[in-house]
Amino acid sequence: MSYLLVVEDEAAIRQLLVDYLQQAGHEVKAVERGDDALAQIREAAPELVLLDVMLPGVDGLEVCRQVREFSHVPVIFLTARHDEIDRIVGLRLGADDYIVKPFSPREVVARVEAMLRRSRWYTEVAAKAPELGLHLNISDYQAFWGEQLLDLTPVEFRLLAALQEHPGRVYRRDELIDVAYDDHRIVSDRTVDSHIKNLRHKLHAAGAEEVIQAVYGVGYRYLL
Repeated sequence: MSYLLVVEDEAAIRQLLVDYLQQAGHEVKAVERGDDALAQIREAAPELVLLDVMLPGVDGLEVCRQVREFSHVPVIFLTARHDEIDRIVGLRLGADDYIVKPFSPREVVARVEAMLRRSRWYTEVAAKAPELGLHLNISDYQAFWGEQLLDLTPVEFRLLAALQEHPGRVYRRDELIDVAYDDHRIVSDRTVDSHIKNLRHKLHAAGAEEVIQAVYGVGYRYLL
């Protein structure tokens, strides 16, 4: 049984999500305000958060930004915004997925369970490139450059683990999409580029050189 947090200010939608997730065997807590969500995430450490964007108190984008300052919990946005740029903004703030309203509650349950499976996928500790100072703690989703902990989202961690597993290999963007999302959704190249940009920035801030190289027109590779 997983402990999930639903953050949604529309009572009917909130209850619908709670009902379906509970029927799927999950323990669910629901709140309707962004500030209450932040308090709940700090206190109870849910395994996954379903987060509406438009919320009273503190909006979902700001909730996600603040959560990424202290937690790597997977965050799935619920949004009525259909424009790609809105979704990219959410991903850049650290969200791992998004679901556009109106949605099928069965799809939400499927997305949640796919995300939970990915979060539990890594069960061993890997240290693939000690000469570069990179250490991946797979079971805890932690990445270190030297002794510095990298503040990565789960999606960023999965991308880094895949790239670093085969140094020098060029991964196409569609292959990286499959690493990050195993539910066969349609995700644009710009989404992958956004995640990689964030990942490279965090590595550089920790003192790493350009260890992730873009291969024009193809994708990315991790350098030895």
